[in-house]
Formats: sequence, structure tokens, C-alpha cells
Amino acid sequence: MTDKTGEILVSVDIGTSKTCVLIGEVTEEGLDILGCGTAPTKGVQKGVITNKDSAAQAVSRALEVAEAMAGFDSISNVIVNITGNHIQGINSSGVAPVYGDEGVARKTNWNTSEVASIKTPEINRDDVTRVLESAKARKIQPDHEFLHVLPQEYILDDQPGIRSPIGMNGVRLEAKVHIITGAISSANNIIECINRCHLNVDDLVYSALASSAAVLSDDEKEIGCALVDIGSGTTDIAIWHKGALVHTHVLGVGGNHLTSDIAKGLQISIEEAETLKINDGCAMTSAVGADEIIQVPSPGDRRETRKISRQGFAEIIEPRLEEIFLMVNREIEKSGYKDKIPAGIILTGGTSIMDAAPELGAQTMNMPVHRGIPCNVGGMSDCIADPRYATAVGLLLYEMNRPDVSPYNPQEAQKSSWIGRIVTWLKQII
Repeated sequence: MTDKTGEILVSVDIGTSKTCVLIGEVTEEGLDILGCGTAPTKGVQKGVITNKDSAAQAVSRALEVAEAMAGFDSISNVIVNITGNHIQGINSSGVAPVYGDEGVARKTNWNTSEVASIKTPEINRDDVTRVLESAKARKIQPDHEFLHVLPQEYILDDQPGIRSPIGMNGVRLEAKVHIITGAISSANNIIECINRCHLNVDDLVYSALASSAAVLSDDEKEIGCALVDIGSGTTDIAIWHKGALVHTHVLGVGGNHLTSDIAKGLQISIEEAETLKINDGCAMTSAVGADEIIQVPSPGDRRETRKISRQGFAEIIEPRLEEIFLMVNREIEKSGYKDKIPAGIILTGGTSIMDAAPELGAQTMNMPVHRGIPCNVGGMSDCIADPRYATAVGLLLYEMNRPDVSPYNPQEAQKSSWIGRIVTWLKQII
């Protein structure tokens, strides 16, 4: 990672119900949050933009608040999240000969006398780039493009378990990677939405990858854990093992499903149900006292309120949240890593702030579950010490500590997609 001290970074988290903009400054100690702005989101369903004008208005409003707080008015470049059912994660591998600085691959069939006198080439950044590119040489969905190619480990001359091969000597480099792809149309809609706010997209980062950067420790990633980010419209899953991302998945359910159940069950509006869920919601009836009472708007006259037991309110929430946890559990079992994540599940996202959510998750999935809060930032850290800011904080941290891989590039991503490769080939022969 290059020295970015003094650089201003801006993240935009476009969620289904809320858009958040954070402005941060890279310091010698890490990252200081200078400004934070949020705005209700319109025109987004299950993490995917359905109305670019409405989504752009939310970004603009949140940006104005963040700029005013930070004392900036000339933001031009941002890092943005991407999520939705279209996101797909696959594991792959690639292999390439090592050229080193001489630019020529060494032969691999040395005889005994030659080995003592010939030095094998030293791996440089170009060698790493080539082996990662070779890992992308696989078919993906026609309407998809590559978002991330994330190294899990390198194998140098049959020696596995190498995290960073640069500077080592060898003749054959292999890389095991986790590839994340997304729909070209969804990525383009995000970019065009940001462009309508007179901003440029520096990088497009999968939401759970960003959230992981904000709430997971290196030890948790090394031991093995699963990040579960329950947002309004989606639930993003990222499984880590031996310090590397090994499985990703997006479920098309989230906190909005709880809100809808509350609105129907209590005959109130979606807005009233959301407020009630945030202020008085509890994930387990057993965690609520029998004498706890809450105030709920009356169906006929919104100026009047009625009293209901908080335990009865929890009875509406618990089955739906339990259903989400069961879906998460099935996906983790399907991944084959359930027995390889002893650090358990780290919950984040807006729904995770609900009382007893981790306890219900632990009971449903029969494994350790705790709530993840953004950490390792300074400045206005108290204001964003909330699971709802995990993705926005994580976007900044991901960009600040970006691994040695290229950021998302719209033109290059489309060129690497299956359609892009066909188009490029046709242009060459016409």
C-alpha cells in the first residue's frame, strides 16, 4: 500500500432505505472521520437502483450534510458500494511462469550442475498481476463483469501458503483466488447515479467486503468467521478462513421484511413500523418482560395511540428474523465452511442493532454470534460507532488499505466480461 497520509477519502453507501456519505482523512495513525451525512433512499429495491434520479437525490442530500460537517465543498471522487441478488462469488485458480525483471521465463528442467550456478528469477508485481489475470480466464454469466479478484494464497514451485510472493524466487507461480462478479447493468446504474451528482467513482466495492474491513479483526479472519450484514433489502454474507475471503452470497431478504410484517400486524404505515422497530423492537419474546408496554399509533386516528405488550410486538418480529437466520445458516452449510469458522458469526447492518438479535442468531444457527461495530477509526468515531455505518466506514478503510489488486474500472471490467471479450474479438476481426 502506498503512503496516503493527508489524502481525503469519501465513501457512498447506497442502501435500500438509507444513503450514507462519509468523509475521512488518512493520518499517520490511521483514518479520521471528518463528516457524515445520511438521507432516506428512494429508487432502490433490494440493493439495486431502480430509479437513478431518486437515488441520485439521496446521494446529493447526504453529501451536502457530510460536506457541511467536514468543511468541504469540492468533493469530486468517491468510493461506492454494490450489492444485490446479482452478486456472485466463485473460487478459482491461475498459474503463470515467473518472468522477473529479466522479462523471460526460466526453464524448469534444470539438471543438477545447472542448479548451483543459475539463480531463479525474483517475482515482481507484474508476475503477480499476470497470475491473477490467469485466474480470471473462466466463463462467467454473459451479463456479468469482474468486480474483485481477491488472492487467498499463492503457491510458488509447489510451496503453498504464501501470502505475498513479491521478492521471492521461483519459476512457477500459482494463485488461488475468490472472484466476485456483478451485473453490468447494476454497476452502470450506480456509476451513472453518482455521475448525476457531479462525482466520479474511484472504486466499486462489494458491500460485505467493505463491512468486513470495518468490523472484523485480523484474528477473526485468520481463525475463521462469517460476516452477516443484514440491511434493509438484502443480507450479505462473507465467509473468511485463514485470513482470506472464501465464500460470498447475497440473500434477497432483510430488515424491510420485518418492517412489512409489523405494518400489517399492527395496521400502521411502513414509516411508523420502521420507527417502532428501531425504538422498541426485540428479536426474542423470551428476552422481554411480561409487564413491558409500548405505545403504538391507532389504525383509525394517528393522533391517538394504543398500548400493546412489547412481548406481543416481539412475537411479530421473531419468526421473520428467525427465518432470515435459517437462510443464512443454510448458505453457510452449503459453503462447506460451517465447521471451519470457530470465531462464529459477526452480525452487522441496521437490523443487527435490535435487542437480542445476536442471541436469536446463536440459538437458531447453533454457533457463536456477536454484533459487529465499526472500529479502528478516529475523528468522529463516536458518531459512527453503530452497525448501520459498517459499510460506509468499511469503504474508506478498504480504499485506505487496498490490497495489491487493481480497483474496479468500468471499461476494464466490461472488457473482461464474457460479452466484452466477444465484442473485443469481433472488433479485431472486422
